[in-house]
Amino acid sequence: MTHRVVVFVRDGLLAMEFGTVHRLFGQARSEDGTALYDVVTCTSVPGPVRTDTDAEIYVRHGVEALEHADTVIVPASDLDYGERSSANMIMFDRVPADARIASICTGSFVLAALGLLDGRRATTHWKSAEQFRARYPQVKLEPDVLYTHDGNILTSAGEASGIDLCLYMIREDFGSSVANRVARGTVVPPHRSGGQAQYIEMPIPRSTTTSTAAAQAWAVANLDAPLSLEVLAAKLSMSVRTFTRRFTAEVGISPAKWIAQQRIHRARELLENTDHSIDRVAAESGFGTATSMRQQLMAEIGVSPSVYRSTFRGR
Repeated sequence: MTHRVVVFVRDGLLAMEFGTVHRLFGQARSEDGTALYDVVTCTSVPGPVRTDTDAEIYVRHGVEALEHADTVIVPASDLDYGERSSANMIMFDRVPADARIASICTGSFVLAALGLLDGRRATTHWKSAEQFRARYPQVKLEPDVLYTHDGNILTSAGEASGIDLCLYMIREDFGSSVANRVARGTVVPPHRSGGQAQYIEMPIPRSTTTSTAAAQAWAVANLDAPLSLEVLAAKLSMSVRTFTRRFTAEVGISPAKWIAQQRIHRARELLENTDHSIDRVAAESGFGTATSMRQQLMAEIGVSPSVYRSTFRGR
């Protein structure tokens, strides 16, 4: 028997995500060429569904298709940012209790609005993370990962991470060899290193109107120098205790954490925009050694300097 995947789409459907699900699961076949999945699209009211492109799709199936699902996937819609736009989807009561339910990108807002993510690990697109956390504080949001799997509920980050999630589900269902064949057929890696943290833009704000602004500016210009609290406090003729208290109050984090963020930000800029050696990047960012920089980047964004550079600058 084939595994039935039901794709639940809504007005404003992100077309890329819709195509991703059909293409990946549609390619999954056994050694003898037998299709392993039956992929069906449904919507609340059958008929035309607007996408985020200049084209519509026509959906023949209504919510009754959910009653026969082994897996339900909810792609994102450009309406997901609206106030509780998906909270009225009571039709999910039709989904079998043992079915797997997954979301792509901001499709996670649907699952959260239905209470399916309460107390569970979940993720969403990094640009929507703050809004998601404010609206659904009961969800254990993990904004740095590509996807999560908690019980029978799976969520993924931005659009392309839907590829990672679909390949993961195929691997879980039918093993690595099937998933790898699908990945090769789609010309994508079967597994990506790191999480979505490496794709998040992280400009580090610096205050220009506070009592510690001059020390911040000096630190940013001298990241390759030892930046002890004593050195920074002396720039302002303050005691270490006074400087630390004022800095934390004005910036929102401790001086040590702020400096670490600045150094990571500088390292990412140099890895993306220069051909400097890894050792030189480490030195100019203030990490001292390539080993230290690698440890810090791995802890912060989940990938090594060389992997980060190959992703954002090319090999």
